[in-house]
Amino acid sequence: MLLLHRAVVPGLQHVSRLRLTSRHCIRACSTDNTFQSQHSSLAFSGDNSGSRGWRVIGTLLGLGAVLAYHERRCGATQESPPIYTREEVSSHCSPKTGIWVTFGHEVFDVTEFVDLHPGGPSKLMLAAGGPLEPFWALYAVHNQPHVREVLAQYKIGELDPKDTAPPTLETSDPYAGDPPRHPALKVNSQRPFNAEPPPELLTESYITPNPLFFTRNHLPVPNLDPDTYRLHIKGPSGGQSLSLSLDDLCQFPKHEVTVTLQCAGNRRSEMTRVKEVKGLEWRTGAISTARWAGARLCDVLTQAGHHLSETEAHVCFEGLDSDPTGTAYGASIPLARALDPEADVLLAYEMNGQPLPRDHGFPVRVVVPGVVGARHVKWLGKVSVESEESYSHWQRRDYKGFSPSVDWDTVDFDSAPSIQELPIQSAITEPQDGETIASGEVTVKGYAWSGGGRAVVRVDVSLDGGLTWQVAELNGEDQHPRKAWAWRLWQLQALVPAGQKELNIVCKAVDDSYNVQPDTVAPIWNLRGVLSNAWHRVHVHVTP
Repeated sequence: MLLLHRAVVPGLQHVSRLRLTSRHCIRACSTDNTFQSQHSSLAFSGDNSGSRGWRVIGTLLGLGAVLAYHERRCGATQESPPIYTREEVSSHCSPKTGIWVTFGHEVFDVTEFVDLHPGGPSKLMLAAGGPLEPFWALYAVHNQPHVREVLAQYKIGELDPKDTAPPTLETSDPYAGDPPRHPALKVNSQRPFNAEPPPELLTESYITPNPLFFTRNHLPVPNLDPDTYRLHIKGPSGGQSLSLSLDDLCQFPKHEVTVTLQCAGNRRSEMTRVKEVKGLEWRTGAISTARWAGARLCDVLTQAGHHLSETEAHVCFEGLDSDPTGTAYGASIPLARALDPEADVLLAYEMNGQPLPRDHGFPVRVVVPGVVGARHVKWLGKVSVESEESYSHWQRRDYKGFSPSVDWDTVDFDSAPSIQELPIQSAITEPQDGETIASGEVTVKGYAWSGGGRAVVRVDVSLDGGLTWQVAELNGEDQHPRKAWAWRLWQLQALVPAGQKELNIVCKAVDDSYNVQPDTVAPIWNLRGVLSNAWHRVHVHVTP
């Protein structure tokens, strides 16, 4: 009986640990073979003693009863797994409610796995309450058998087959034709769609994956047919205009350039804390980097007969996106920049080796390295050379900087130049504001970029609010003077001062003209909240 007790009770304890709930039955039946393997070695040892043989038989019978009961419970669960709606899944998106995700038609409770996730808890939490597929598609490492096996352990049921995802837009809505977006994007507005990647994903890689590239739309996304698309290039006075198909554009020499795009309103939310501004509440993610390919604008303009003018001239761009009145988005850049082959201005039709996504200008957009994102006109329909800059609202009545003393009652948009090149910028992406970190060592990560092709030469990081500084390590592609079109990613590994309970982490970047970020927001505040580039600050707590 003692041997029987020793053999059966551990088995019962093992089953008890499984808790025989529907969740753990599904988990055990899908991948957990430890229950059987722990006792598979029980067998007759060759001892002919009758009493020992009966004791072993008793042990096996007792263990068999436990296994049979466990198998019956799991079998019943497998026959009719719990069914959940998408709404039920979406309500489980925090440690308090439990963290559920879906993959295909299956539902998983990954609450216990969040802290074990190799990419860190914050990455997995991005999918909380929703599907895993959009996130796994970004990182091929997930598409492996052992990863699926780990996930299978957390299965709790299946999605209701009658429950389909509701449409996000009404068919009568002018935005009903907008493309689908990645769920990780932090949405600032739905109509028009404007969103940024979460900071923990923004600096995961030097090149931003297309689905995570920040999106800045002013109007509904047009759905254009590449076979009938035409780009109209207005010729000079007395000259001949061009009407280029996508194939025609591809006949020009193809150029590829890695370029960072930044919205003029990046980090606007920090200006809002000083005083209210008008504009989307961008945090640190209205900036991204891609490898663009297309024809150089200078080659196309030259083909149309344009050349440098002795007087000031501007290249005006008009998009194929428009509002209900037919007003299209427009912008312009100086002709001197457009015709300079060293400026690398592109009529781009590829982004990271693929055709432009619809949200990013398919089939053709302008890419103007070193210049504010507002001039990178998407869904390009028309290009012309004019004696004055574009008359578009977004060129003449927006994207301009003013003194902190100017308000909406006194603003004179004609008194300020349109933003072209942007100032030096940097921000911290890890750790995040309000996060709790462990004592010992902290890793600080972020990005830095400067407009006009100015290279980033240094990033300084402080753990004490700017009293003392350390120099971060710069990563990414080498930068060439006057052609540093892309950001530098940076990181610093530093010791947390002993006994410190909190850190005020600050970063500031310096470019090759020795421009440096201002220390506070108030002196650069402006009514539109643009050009926000003060020292970036995050406050974190330290556990012993």
